[in-house]
Amino acid sequence: MARTLISAADAPAEPGTALTRSSLYRAVWRWHFYAGLLVLPLLIWLAVTGALYVYHDAIDQRVHAGLLTVPVPAASGAEPAPHSAVLAAALAAQPGAWFKYTPPAAPDRSAEVGVRTADGAKVAVYVDPYRAQVLGTLSDRGTLGWTIRQLHSLKYFGPVQRGFIEMAAGWAILLVLTGLYLWWPRGPNKTGQGGVVSVRGTPRQRVYWRDLHAVTGLVVGAGLLFLALTGMPWSVLWGAKANEWANGHNFGYPAGVRVTLPLSGQSVSDVAHLPWTLQQAQQPGSADHAGHAQAEDNPHALHGGGAAAQPEPATSGAARVALDIDTVMAEVQGLQLAPGYTVNPPQGALGVFTASVYPHELARQRVVHLDQYTGQPLLDMSYADYGPLGRWLEWGINIHLGQEWGVANQLLLVAVCAGIVLLCASGAVMWFKRRPAGGVGVPPLPAQRRALVGVAAVLAVGGVVFPLVGVSMLVLAVVDAGVVWWGRRV
Repeated sequence: MARTLISAADAPAEPGTALTRSSLYRAVWRWHFYAGLLVLPLLIWLAVTGALYVYHDAIDQRVHAGLLTVPVPAASGAEPAPHSAVLAAALAAQPGAWFKYTPPAAPDRSAEVGVRTADGAKVAVYVDPYRAQVLGTLSDRGTLGWTIRQLHSLKYFGPVQRGFIEMAAGWAILLVLTGLYLWWPRGPNKTGQGGVVSVRGTPRQRVYWRDLHAVTGLVVGAGLLFLALTGMPWSVLWGAKANEWANGHNFGYPAGVRVTLPLSGQSVSDVAHLPWTLQQAQQPGSADHAGHAQAEDNPHALHGGGAAAQPEPATSGAARVALDIDTVMAEVQGLQLAPGYTVNPPQGALGVFTASVYPHELARQRVVHLDQYTGQPLLDMSYADYGPLGRWLEWGINIHLGQEWGVANQLLLVAVCAGIVLLCASGAVMWFKRRPAGGVGVPPLPAQRRALVGVAAVLAVGGVVFPLVGVSMLVLAVVDAGVVWWGRRV
């Protein structure tokens, strides 16, 4: 958002004198420049992939139509095949153990069965629910929409690459704040200056790109700030730690959950894709069972939640047999979850059936745990049961995904993403036109060098809150020190 340099070089200032406005401006500008140079490509990546993901449902329906849609039988009142038949067809086509089952969300949609193969791979099998015929398979979360989402976060490439996205999101917050300072109107004719609300010159001139960068930043800055903040819960380091802190004690669950229900020790997120607020919550264990889950039954039992081992409950009589899927689905359907819900099977003798759904309507988000032996709901939680922080986070995430206000939300996000691309492109062109031949074009040092230290100290607060930003900040400080040293030599 850098608009214009305040004045000519500051006159040398006596030690101990107050910082001049020009020195402070140049110090902020210098940090803003380094940060922008570091993260501009990543911000463009996030904006482009994010705009595509807004329409992931429509993209998947077109690209994977043969897997996701089915012809509805002509006979009125035609009933789907039993759920057990759908699962059997999927397992016949892809041997293994099912770990999730998503019945059709609409009459013309297929059912999806997640199967874990003997070698540990996860496969999504799509089945015609009326005819119990397999339509095809993909890797689990292998649709184009899911691929775009994984590309957006760089999860497709691994945790190290995801760290760069977290760094970019953290710096985006600081770029907006420092950019706002650089944009702020100064001088006697404040609002009439170019680069405040108007763009001067032509595209051949640097002033045009400088003003375009500033005005665009003013328009989309709030959107960029919102997207960066609401995207942080998914980040590889900060998001994981914040989630652990917020949910490590089942934050957001109704009072008494830990006291009134036994816990399996398994994180819900190990078996179900749930709202961010619930990803560290633990499953309640099924009551009145024989034995307890062994490590081989639940290899991820201590992941995330880190719960202490639960005492083995007293049992009597013969071991009980878990309910069949048709009985469980009848119980789930009686609970009237929103269409599109997924059911996950119990993991071992302590496990439970979990039904979860996270539709566009926040009020209809719901997670239900059913005793695997009786079908009795052990926990039934909706959005209204979250704590204040949980509700705020889920609301922000819903907007981030383009789900809260329907088409208006989608159009707004696409407009903000386009603005972010323009903001980054104009900043890059502005820098390219300003830089000297053969040079980098780093903004000039302030006459009062301590201004750099003061600005760095303020930015360091963000570096503490977002550790990966803090690490990159140290790297930039070393780079800047090298630039200053080299400038003195030449």
